[in-house]
Amino acid sequence: HVHLDHGGGTGALLRELPNARVVLHPRGAPHLRDPAKLVAGSTAIYGAAKMREMFGEIVAVPDARLVESHDGMQVDLAGRQLTLLHTPGHALHHYCVWDPASRGLFTGDTFGISYREFDTANGAYLFATTTPVQLDPDAWLATVDRLLELDPSHVYLTHFGRLGDVRRLAMTLKHDLRRVREQALKHAGDPDPQAAIRRRLEVNYLGDLEAHGVSLARAQILELLRMDLDLNSEGLATWLRRRQA
Repeated sequence: HVHLDHGGGTGALLRELPNARVVLHPRGAPHLRDPAKLVAGSTAIYGAAKMREMFGEIVAVPDARLVESHDGMQVDLAGRQLTLLHTPGHALHHYCVWDPASRGLFTGDTFGISYREFDTANGAYLFATTTPVQLDPDAWLATVDRLLELDPSHVYLTHFGRLGDVRRLAMTLKHDLRRVREQALKHAGDPDPQAAIRRRLEVNYLGDLEAHGVSLARAQILELLRMDLDLNSEGLATWLRRRQA
């Protein structure tokens, strides 16, 4: 998908790869042709200085190098057949990539986010990344079920890494999605729902990580999660506003 932490470097990368093409959802293609709206939206969230620090220059992708995808599309990558799966929930234009040869799924943000600092003897911990602006918890729950039907041996998260124990993690993700959906709905009438949702997320994560056996100090955990708390609460508040519109 074309959120800047995933697709923001595409144009710059293509300048170094003259034979490469970009395969992406039709909803995402206009934003790579002209990234002005993406840049404006992210600048509103992060501020101009942080945007420059994190993403640098965002370069447009020439139209001739864009290939619009469809659900189930097959891509031959040097003889390796990959299947593109439309996986809404985190974003409407999100795809996952299924590699049947390895039974691996490249999941972008659809399988949540997992920090290696939170790994314990109980395995990895993950949670949903509910960032703005196209969050749809119900669609996301259906997407997770669809991915499980493939019976993947591993998932490859952009944030971060290769994880096994897929079914346990899928149940953790679905639990988190249901929990934050219900918690957000309780604040639909608040004057500042994002602040209340952020407090709930903080309680969720701290409780989960204590139960998971994470021994880091509270301050360390909250610093690792600071941006996620901000963005995830904003995404849920945006979802509430869209429901009420």
